[in-house]
Amino acid sequence: MQDFDRKVHWQNVYKQKDAKEVSWFQEKPAISLELIANCRIAPSDPIIDVGGGASLLVDHLIEQGYTNLAVLDISGAALAKTAQRLGENAGAISWIESDVTAFSPEAQVALWHDRAVFHFLTDAADRQNYVRALKKALRLGGHLIIASFAIGGPEKCSGLPIIQYDAFKLKTELGGGFKLLEERTEEHITPANRVQKFAYFHFERIAENEA
Repeated sequence: MQDFDRKVHWQNVYKQKDAKEVSWFQEKPAISLELIANCRIAPSDPIIDVGGGASLLVDHLIEQGYTNLAVLDISGAALAKTAQRLGENAGAISWIESDVTAFSPEAQVALWHDRAVFHFLTDAADRQNYVRALKKALRLGGHLIIASFAIGGPEKCSGLPIIQYDAFKLKTELGGGFKLLEERTEEHITPANRVQKFAYFHFERIAENEA
């Protein structure tokens, strides 16, 4: 995997497949939307969807009145598809083409949402860089929602190895400063009608320490 290029991989995925054909597609990301609602943030508070790509989450957030939205993805092709789908609404979104492990946020957010990015980071240094970016971006009192393959779920996705998580494993990776508020499980049905076990974790940023 030493010569593996993440950007090339995900660019090819979104160039070769329609957004509704990828295994992680959701017509309505119901659990994410419920957890976001539970954060009780203001409609104008900044939200970033990490790995949002061609996800429909941003469409639903716009419909619900959220006005300060950013979508980050390593694949420009994925972001372009979403911008095209949103039409006039695309101009109100901040589009960030970046590998999250190299992301350097310019401003802090009230909510960091990630469905199925973190579990692809099998290298410890990548996970540390992700957490560093997260802690720089998420303000004190802000909310973190991460969804990953659950223990007993898939071991690979899009031909790549992943790491399955439960709350303990994820808290260990995040280090100090986060309080777990909610945990949900989901049996996601893929477009190919396969079942994938997901786990969702909702944290609050309660301290800025790194320990």
